[in-house]
Amino acid sequence: MSRPLVVVSVVSHGQGELVRDLLTDIAARCKGNIRVVLTINIPEELPFDSNANAFPIEVIRNERPKGFGANHNQAFRWVSGDYFCVVNPDIRLHDDPFEVLIRCLQETRSSLAVPVVINQDGELEDSVRPFPTPVHIVQKVFGFKGAGQYAPSDRPLHPDWAAGMFMLFESAAFQELGGFDERFFLYYEDVDICARLRLSGREITLCSGAKVVHAARRESHRNLTYLQWHMASMLRFFCSPVFAQLASQGLLARRGTN
Repeated sequence: MSRPLVVVSVVSHGQGELVRDLLTDIAARCKGNIRVVLTINIPEELPFDSNANAFPIEVIRNERPKGFGANHNQAFRWVSGDYFCVVNPDIRLHDDPFEVLIRCLQETRSSLAVPVVINQDGELEDSVRPFPTPVHIVQKVFGFKGAGQYAPSDRPLHPDWAAGMFMLFESAAFQELGGFDERFFLYYEDVDICARLRLSGREITLCSGAKVVHAARRESHRNLTYLQWHMASMLRFFCSPVFAQLASQGLLARRGTN
């Protein structure tokens, strides 16, 4: 039986060196059937030869910058595979996460699997969270973390949503959902697609056996443009029919572990 094809979508915004390091990790540590779609969102010269790799790399150069969702949707249409994985350029791999995540998807019958995410100091990041609400955003602004984070566990957890730095979808589910909502230029497209996935009766799984390292930049904390995008996307989500459906079905009340 042939190995399932994993299509890995990476988008670079002048981040060629980070992409090079990520591709080096994939080549060194991942032995599955992998194909990478690399989208160059702004003009840049890559510091590596995209044709000299242990796995195929398709390079897309955009004529003008696209948003997060539009770029990954474009990559999904570019190459078909059994699984579709969205990966940020600043992710580093110490082990092969794909085999574990695929097995986790199959065993839990989920449509989206995500790894445990740690930072460069080895500390756990809050990469999986309950669905946000305006009340919880206000609480966070004033320093009240409150309940609702998912405690570490040796068993698979089923969070409400997962951050978009590393997401492995069943391609069939991603297709049926219509991919990311491209009206979100940046931020909250991951919340939205996870909400639509849950509303369709599908499951998200955090797989404790898979770990990746995230060199977070937190641009929205320092850059006014990113902060404006963040705020606009947040308002779009809270005013959307998707959010209204979550509320009507009681899916916003499930705070804490599950």
